[in-house]
Amino acid sequence: MPTPPKPAKVIELEKRSHRTKQELSRRKEAEEALLSGKSMKERPEVKNCPEAHKEFVRINRLLKNIEKNDAIYEPVINRFCLLQAECRQLEGRREEMYQLTLELKKEFDSAAEGIGPERKAELLLEFTKNMSKMTASMIACDRQVQAKRKMLLDIEKENIMTIAAALRSIPKKEKDEEEDDPMAALLGRRV
Repeated sequence: MPTPPKPAKVIELEKRSHRTKQELSRRKEAEEALLSGKSMKERPEVKNCPEAHKEFVRINRLLKNIEKNDAIYEPVINRFCLLQAECRQLEGRREEMYQLTLELKKEFDSAAEGIGPERKAELLLEFTKNMSKMTASMIACDRQVQAKRKMLLDIEKENIMTIAAALRSIPKKEKDEEEDDPMAALLGRRV
């Protein structure tokens, strides 16, 4: 698969290109036509969630730096920030459950020291059942985190592919340019 054409801004920054000023200006116009011209806005649900808001501010700043802070990406970026916050919350819950199981184990061990063997076996069986329920809950939480991470990865891929696809949709050369090729005229060939 051929490499996608470079954006006009990159070509200008490199200060070396075989393209004419006319080709560069048409390319720049075509790139600008792909954007709405409005900057992204944070949705209320993102603004109300501190984790999501923090992520939105970070991504918005990055996109502004590369001049891709456009309203066309707004829904995806807002959704991404909410998923990122949900993922962090689930990870926090899982960690809390893990810490709780460790504390319960310590408490059980210290409480079981002064109990007779029959009662200790009975309590150990009950404790083990409850610990397995907590472990199952932690595993369920992990599954949810993995599902959220997959969604995040899919959004990241799609978002990158959307930007790349927008750049690939700009033709390298226009049809009338190919017909006016002086080399082809000199060689007597039609392009």
